[in-house]
This record gives sequence, C-alpha cells and structure tokens, in this order.
Amino acid sequence: MEPEPASASPPRAPSRRARVLVAWFRHHRRPLPWRSRRDPYRIWVAEVLLQQTRVRQALPYYERFVARFPSVRALAGASRSEVLKAWEGAGYYARARRLHDAARLLVRTNGGRLPRSAGSLERLPGVGRYIARAIASLAFGEPVVALEANGLRVAARWTRETGDLGTARVRARLAAVLAAELPTPDAGPFNEAVMELGETVCLPRAPRCPDCPVAFACRAYRELADPSRVPRRAPRRSRPHVRGAVVVLTDRGRWLVQRRPAGGLLGGLWEFPGGKIEPGEDPEHAARRELLEETRARVRGLADLGSVHHAYSHFTVELRVFQGRPGARRPATSSTRRWVTPAELERLPIPGATRKIVRRLEEPGGFLDGQAGPRVGVAPRRPGSGRAPGPEPAPGARGVPTERPGPPRGRRARGPGREP
Repeated sequence: MEPEPASASPPRAPSRRARVLVAWFRHHRRPLPWRSRRDPYRIWVAEVLLQQTRVRQALPYYERFVARFPSVRALAGASRSEVLKAWEGAGYYARARRLHDAARLLVRTNGGRLPRSAGSLERLPGVGRYIARAIASLAFGEPVVALEANGLRVAARWTRETGDLGTARVRARLAAVLAAELPTPDAGPFNEAVMELGETVCLPRAPRCPDCPVAFACRAYRELADPSRVPRRAPRRSRPHVRGAVVVLTDRGRWLVQRRPAGGLLGGLWEFPGGKIEPGEDPEHAARRELLEETRARVRGLADLGSVHHAYSHFTVELRVFQGRPGARRPATSSTRRWVTPAELERLPIPGATRKIVRRLEEPGGFLDGQAGPRVGVAPRRPGSGRAPGPEPAPGARGVPTERPGPPRGRRARGPGREP
C-alpha cells in the first residue's frame, strides 16, 4: 500500500464565509492534543475515538492510548489484550480492534506509514469515508470535505434544509454545499472550523447564534425565530431493558472469568459467566442454568449479591449477581477461561458492567472468597419479588455511554443491538 499524493485540483479562492470561518477557528480553536502537531497517527486515533464519543469525554482515553502506543509500529506490536485494556471504558470496542488490525496491515505493507489520500485510507480496516477524508485533509491537506454530524447540522442551517439528514440524497446535497465553500489551500482548517463551529456554537438544541462568526450567511438564523428547528430531528426511540444473571464462581481467593469471542459483541473482553434471564424465569435459576451451559459446572452455596445496573447507548441492562463455590466438578481452564485473583483481573480488559460488579465485590463487607458479610447499599431480596432493588442505571466510565453489549455471553445471552 503505497502513499498517494494529494489530488492536484486547481486552487480555489475562499468565499467570504469560508475566509471568516477559518479566521475565527484559528483564533478560537480549542487546544486539543492532536492539534499540536499534524501527526497523521494521532489524528487517526482521535478521529476513531470521536466516532461515538464527545471531545471532552474522549480526551482522557486519547491521552492514555497514545501514551501506551505512541506510533503505528507500537500499536501493531501490541497484543490484542493490551490494546483492549488501553481502550477500556471508551466503549464500542470494535473500533479498537479495527484500529489494531489496520496498524498491523500498515506495518506489513507500507512501512508503518499512513497513506496520504482519502481513497487509499478507506482501504484500511475500520476507516470509512469520513475518517479517511478527515485524516487526508487535516494531516496531508487533501482538498476533500470531511462530513460528520456537526458539519451536516451546520450546512443544514446555512441552507435551511428541510429534508431528513438520514437520507443519502440530503447528505449528498449538504456535502456539495460544503465542497463549494472548501478553500483548496486551507482544506484541513476549513473542515476543522466547521466541526468546531458545530461542537461549540452551532449546537443541536440551543445554538449560540449571536456568537457565530458566519451568522450573516445562515438562512436558519436570518429566517427562523428558532434556528434549532433545523435540521429536522427524528423522534427518539426508547431503549430496551435487558435482565441478566451473573455468577461469580469463587475458589481459593480466585474468580472464574471467561473471554468473549474475538469478533463479536465486546469481543476479546473478560467477564463472569452468565446470561439472559428468560421470560418468567427466576434469576437464581437463570444463574445456575447459564453456569451449567457455559462451563458444565454446578455451584453450591449460591448467595444473592443484589443487582448491578448499566446503561449503554442503545439499551440498559440489569445484572443480578450471585456468588458461590464450584460443586464437585471444578471448571477446567483454557485459552478463553481462567481462574484469576482480583489483581490479575485488573490487568485484563473487562466491560464496564463487569467492573461495577468487581467494585461491588471489593467494597467493605463484600464477598471476596465466598464468606458472606453485610452488603453495603444493596437491599435484600423481597420474598416472591424475583429481583432485588439496586442502584439506578448509570452511564459507563467517566460519563461516556460506552459499550453496547447484551448480557454476559452464553447460548441465550444475546441482548438487543450489536456493536458497530
């Protein structure tokens, strides 16, 4: 995969709107770490993270990831588990897997260098049209429009677009609007300026129109009492709620954990055995059934530890947590199943919901080795209720709506949705 030169289209003089917007950006842009130098690798990592995460929330994950893997070669030389651990908490783990795959491909075929053109970048695993164009324009100056949600909203308000932004026809129309404004010498700064405007001024619900440098050229501002009416928003769908049962099988100060299949939902992450509670099924019965199906082991002395709630971008989950010791048959270990101490588990990549369970286990009065103690903040199970109240649903690590898993894996463990 050889790098290609940026396309040699004739220079285009910037329009007044583009000129004013780029000047505003250079004066007001936020000092984000990937802007300090035009390092293609760091721009790439940032754009992958920002696919599903707001800038403020993505910053600590970006800093941690590039500190651990400062180059394409460093990323390519790491194990999958190391990459997922560094990504832990950022969610949508398929992004990390594809980033890792692409880095390995670049080292094998292109000396660890990113291609310079959007067309070549799109051939990398996980690099779609937007990310390819963002890297090509921001890092290499290729005169292409990098169109994402903020740019769509900005262009829609400039033109007072009434169509559905989810349709290809409308998106193509808005891309053409931005392409007509794109200044050839400043393609990267223009694309960043549009994104910055959408993230800091042209907000979805409460746009700060008096602060907008190009309000003079915005039809929504000039013609509507409420510019936030553009673009038209689809009604929000309610998120499904899934109930699952998890077993913390404990023996000699260790817990049994399993690794999810590499290519699936939350692929490569480690978790406690468990799965979905079937309609009308008692949580304890579900816990015993799932453990037997997944490990061929039975459990004795099963204790109910209460519920853990976790919110994902597309659904919420309630995991009823049980703990017990293995029966006569102790589950065998393998490449995807092992007994770990709490310290060893800390070094493995785990989903956010599993981390909440670990915190529950390790809190004062918790159950570390099967010795029951008083639960802190967990209400006892009400007779006949089939469930125990637990904490309210909460977003993932650091407020980021992270992973999109169903309940723990198992033959019946697939929840709604799928990780992108």
